[in-house]
This record gives sequence, C-alpha cells and structure tokens, in this order.
Amino acid sequence: MNKFISLLAGIIFGIGLVISEMINPEKVLSFLDLFGNWDPSLAFVMIGALIVSSPMFHLIKNNKKPLFTDSFNYSKNKDINNRLIIGSSLFGVGWGLGGLCPGPAISSIALLNINSITFVVAMFVGFYSVKFFKLSS
Repeated sequence: MNKFISLLAGIIFGIGLVISEMINPEKVLSFLDLFGNWDPSLAFVMIGALIVSSPMFHLIKNNKKPLFTDSFNYSKNKDINNRLIIGSSLFGVGWGLGGLCPGPAISSIALLNINSITFVVAMFVGFYSVKFFKLSS
C-alpha cells in the first residue's frame, strides 16, 4: 500500500508541475529574473502549495505514525557545513542556468525534450560522482 500511495502522490505532483508550467525552463527563468522581465506566476504556485501543505504538516506532526508507513522519517541533522553550502550553491546555479530543478526535470522527460533529458542525465552524473569528492564538514 505504501508504494501505491507514493506512486499516486508522485503522479499528482507531476501533474501539478505540468499544469503550473514548472517544467517549462523559460517560465522558471522568467520567474528567477527579478530585475528583468519578471514573471511572478510561479510564486502563486508556491503559495498555493504552502496553503495546502502547511496546515497538513501541523495536523499530522503530532500523530504517533503516518497513515501508510511505520514511522516518520525526519532529518535530525541541523548542521550548516561545507557540503551543505557547496551542494546548495551548485543546485541553485544548475537551476538558474537550466531553468529546471529535479522534480520538474524528471516530469518533463515525458515530453522527450533533449534539454530535459540532458539535464536529468547530468543530474544523475552529479548524484553519483559526489562520492569522488572529499569535502570536510
């Protein structure tokens, strides 16, 4: 049941990304262009997501366990270290240059856009090549 619920949530999330045009790099880059031709429409997508998810987090956080799995899985790591700073910087640069972040990039593969496919391949190369870099915490 857990895998089915995860799949269903992923499908709903992907459909939301397509409807909101977050899979369109030009739309995302216009949103990030604060001092040029700024397009604030994706801010409404984010606000809508917060309106739905924030109350749910507060309702669910006091439960002993989630509905469809055995336990909550929260990160206990609160440290800000070199790995976090470098990784988040690379994520932001990639998002700003490509106009895609991981969720929308994976959703946009269905459109068979060569830029999206290239982005996802590069993203996975980055995921798997990180073990070759020794960054001190």
